[in-house]
Amino acid sequence: MTTPDAVKELLESNNFGDRLRGVNHLRQLDPAIAYELIKPSVIDENVRVRYAAISQLASLGGQNLSESLTMLKSALHDPEPDVQAAAADSIGGLHLTEAYEDLKQLYQKTTEWLVRFSIVAALGELGEARGYDLLAEALTSDSDLVVTAAIGSLGELGDDRAVPLLVSYASHPDWQIRYRVAQALGHFQTPEAKAALEHLAHDDTEQVAELAKSAL
Repeated sequence: MTTPDAVKELLESNNFGDRLRGVNHLRQLDPAIAYELIKPSVIDENVRVRYAAISQLASLGGQNLSESLTMLKSALHDPEPDVQAAAADSIGGLHLTEAYEDLKQLYQKTTEWLVRFSIVAALGELGEARGYDLLAEALTSDSDLVVTAAIGSLGELGDDRAVPLLVSYASHPDWQIRYRVAQALGHFQTPEAKAALEHLAHDDTEQVAELAKSAL
């Protein structure tokens, strides 16, 4: 049986492998206890430990949202892109809209596609109205994964201004992008959105057609 004392011992080890195992074992503890134990790991000298800890804040951070917000905003400035991306993921998971400006600044500064992807996905979870312009900008990304995430997040945001942008991707050669467009358009009730879904309901790819039909 995993105990708080046993996990604490692992987290305080000089061996980063032990500390990493300690972070993973936190999932077996009461969330309130795990949250207190995880805080030093968020700034661990080892990137893998920091990444694991920041990722777990998505589930543990609800114990203290204000403190978690501070830790995650700091992690957005971590020298490692993987940690920055994990911080964006956790901000989205915890719906910390107060971090929007920090996410926006990082998106505009970074050249890492993974970080941009995580920020774009987080904006959909946040449901932050201010994110519309940034998501519209993300549609022009060179990365199809970022574009796909932007399409999904624009759907979650539900701003009707997004409909013409989404419709322009309804004939994209990649069926996975068309699938995401159909999914996103399902959030809207405008005539333009309905017309695009009717078009997608006859898509050559069965998954796209079925999703569009269910959204109508």
